[in-house]
Amino acid sequence: QVHLVESGGGLVQAGGSLRLSCADSGRTFSSYGLGWFRQAPGEEREFVAAMHWTGVSTDYADSVKGRFTISRDNAKNTVYLQMNSLKPEDTAVYYCAAGRSSVSRLRIGAAYDYWGQGTQVTVSS
Repeated sequence: QVHLVESGGGLVQAGGSLRLSCADSGRTFSSYGLGWFRQAPGEEREFVAAMHWTGVSTDYADSVKGRFTISRDNAKNTVYLQMNSLKPEDTAVYYCAAGRSSVSRLRIGAAYDYWGQGTQVTVSS
């Protein structure tokens, strides 16, 4: 079983940085692919970044490429999302997710089996 808990959200000025963390209390963390998604008010949930369970493949939405970095520490059962050069349009609730998806499905929310409760990120202009 996987139980994900996000942390690290908050209020930051445009151009600033935040690092989100997502910790899992389960025992099979290393065998799961991990993704970050976000949802702004009135908007659909959208893909942000993901890492295949092997750690070899990563994928990023075009809107965050070059600014966000996903990483994982299997020893700590934790996945991170380092967010730099934040923009007001990055404001959203950010969710981490875990699943045994293939590389081709990392962007698809339905491919993930477990979700965290979300953490709010607000970027002021």
